[in-house]
Amino acid sequence: MTGTTIGIAIAVPEPYGTMLRRARRSFGDVQADVIPTHITLLPPGPIEDGGLPLVLEHLALVAAGTAPFDVVLRGTGTFRPVSPVVFVCVAEGAQECAALAAGVRSGPLDRPLDFAYHPHVTVAHHLDDAALDRAQAELARVDTAFVVHELVLYAREGEGEWERLWGFELTGDARPTEQDPADPAAFDA
Repeated sequence: MTGTTIGIAIAVPEPYGTMLRRARRSFGDVQADVIPTHITLLPPGPIEDGGLPLVLEHLALVAAGTAPFDVVLRGTGTFRPVSPVVFVCVAEGAQECAALAAGVRSGPLDRPLDFAYHPHVTVAHHLDDAALDRAQAELARVDTAFVVHELVLYAREGEGEWERLWGFELTGDARPTEQDPADPAAFDA
């Protein structure tokens, strides 16, 4: 798997995934053609040769200890001026996403983040301000809910399209819990 990059995410189910991907493309974001619609749990990073079996085992354990949970996507937000990103907000289920992300980012996937974890669905990235403003306005009325049943391991070679490599069904009894999201230490785990 030389040159392989992995990322762990919650896939946004249909029909919402396709709807948001089409919207992203309409704003001029070419990443819509290579990135499935998702909520990131672990940002992209390289995987060491021979490291995949350990990662698969780790993700299976995390998923087995996590119960399915509800997510509501509602409205839009932005990371501007820090980063040129517009996103659909995780209005409900953010705490569960953060707990699941913390579990994923442990063991063989323990690595620091560039920014504090903030669950969201990116719908425009690295575009001019007019396109970002349009994305934020046009998707402000998004309001949909779904149940998270799995976490997904995505992979890509070089700059190619992200492909679903493996899904891990959430089969635990307990809903994920996290420290107070206002506590910065909650996102350093």
